[in-house]
Amino acid sequence: MIIKQVSSTFSVSDQLMPDDVDALAAAGVRTLVCNRPDGEAAGQPTFAAVSERAAQLGISMRYLPVVHDTINSEDVRKFTVDLQTAGANPVHAWCRSGLRSITLWSLSQLQQGGDADALVTQANTLGFDFAGFKQKFADVIAELNDSLLKLPLERHCPLLIIGAGAAGIALAASLLRREGTLKITLVDPADTHYYQPGFTLVGAGEFNASEVKRPMGRLIPRGVTWLQTAVTHFLPQRNEVVLSNGTRIGYDRLCVCPGLKLNWAAIPGLIDTLGKNGVTSNYRHDLAPYTWQLVQQLRKGRALFTQPPMPIKCAGAPQKALYLSADHWLRSGVLQDIQVGFYNAGGALFGIKDYVPALQKYIERYHASLHFGHTLVKVDGPGKVATFATTDKDGKAATVDVAFDLLHVVPPQCAPDVIRNSPLADRAGWVDVDKFTLRHNQYSNVWGLGDCMNAPNAKTAAAARKQVVVVADNIVHDIRNEQTQTRYAGYGACPLTVERGRVVLAEFGYDGVLQPSLPTALLEGRKPTWLGWVLKKNFMPWIYWQLMLKGREWLAGSKQE
Repeated sequence: MIIKQVSSTFSVSDQLMPDDVDALAAAGVRTLVCNRPDGEAAGQPTFAAVSERAAQLGISMRYLPVVHDTINSEDVRKFTVDLQTAGANPVHAWCRSGLRSITLWSLSQLQQGGDADALVTQANTLGFDFAGFKQKFADVIAELNDSLLKLPLERHCPLLIIGAGAAGIALAASLLRREGTLKITLVDPADTHYYQPGFTLVGAGEFNASEVKRPMGRLIPRGVTWLQTAVTHFLPQRNEVVLSNGTRIGYDRLCVCPGLKLNWAAIPGLIDTLGKNGVTSNYRHDLAPYTWQLVQQLRKGRALFTQPPMPIKCAGAPQKALYLSADHWLRSGVLQDIQVGFYNAGGALFGIKDYVPALQKYIERYHASLHFGHTLVKVDGPGKVATFATTDKDGKAATVDVAFDLLHVVPPQCAPDVIRNSPLADRAGWVDVDKFTLRHNQYSNVWGLGDCMNAPNAKTAAAARKQVVVVADNIVHDIRNEQTQTRYAGYGACPLTVERGRVVLAEFGYDGVLQPSLPTALLEGRKPTWLGWVLKKNFMPWIYWQLMLKGREWLAGSKQE
């Protein structure tokens, strides 16, 4: 078996043998798709034989046999359903050589808005002959696209918002405060809304997990129509989206803010060990209490804290976990028996140099070792070993195995699949907007905000709070045919909790320009202050729930021109 990794969550191979399933399970695969008919060749194991071993390992099996020259749109639809059913868990497909499997995947990506030339290049790079791909499957692609347009058009929305996170709900509320007669439709499948900035304090025992979540239905502004479903396709050329319930809805104006994707599956072994074996993450609401449990229990050993390549939401959160954990160990008198390490894929402690001196003092206070240029690529939970990709002293690629007793992981992050595979995305997969007006660069009736878009700002709730004002203003200007534009200066804030009772409140915008929201006499953001802690723990949750999500924009104004 020769495995070829097509994406972070999808791989293909030649014929799979029952014994091969063990290696795939160890790599985190949770769904296997067989694209080869039984009995094609002598000695070929049956689908049932592979399924028997997979069942013993808890792996789901799908049987979708195809012949390459007769692949049709129905095959692609079934294959897409298999991928969507697997969610974020890795999927592996196989046939005789892997060609049929990667063809089905490529057609599925095309049907969701993927770029044909990029898919052909990728397949050729992996060793598959895709020279005639676009011509050979032209009819299949056309039928796939036509099939979306045959879905029933359920309704038309004057203003459609995708995503009911901090940005989506706040935007709906802010728009209604400007124009109370607006007809707004909000699409999001979640039934619970989370105050994500509070997860760090849950992981430090300062908040209870129940304090950072509320029922979604209680937060949707009155008068807003909430469709509790998901978007599967964006069709901006037609001013429509496709929903997971098999219907289309049209819009006059569209706001896209579904957040980003935490790509846990990109690190082999991680999903299987999260929440046990000393492996945790404050980036998941259900795991943050486990972080605090581990911190309290650890009396000696090695604690590792990781940070993946940028962009990520709240770039300070990986080291916040380190500071608050080390502060607890220092206060408990056990820090001298614990080796604390920060393994950062980047090359600096923090991206804005003005704040680094204060943070460096705390790194020294907690005797933490810094390891820049180290990217977590594998986790062996039972063996308690983390593997990092780095470069050696000669600049050659290398891997380093590090034993741990506690491992706090921050996963790689990317735009949601539905965004990355849509016409709204830039080359990196993010919603492509003008960084000042937050209007889409190609579709003038589309705006992006929050973590899913490509403006070069920090991905934080504080940034979204400022962006909401910009987008709400500019949509109302557009409705009124006004030429005025409100501009976003890239504001983001990161309250770096360096110890209990002290916070370095980093506030900055584009190009690292400092943008303090309070007078320096009250709060010197480049130094740790008790006032910063009071803001972080006591006032910011109240501002979030009672002001931001209700459209009250205190200290959130932006510049107009």
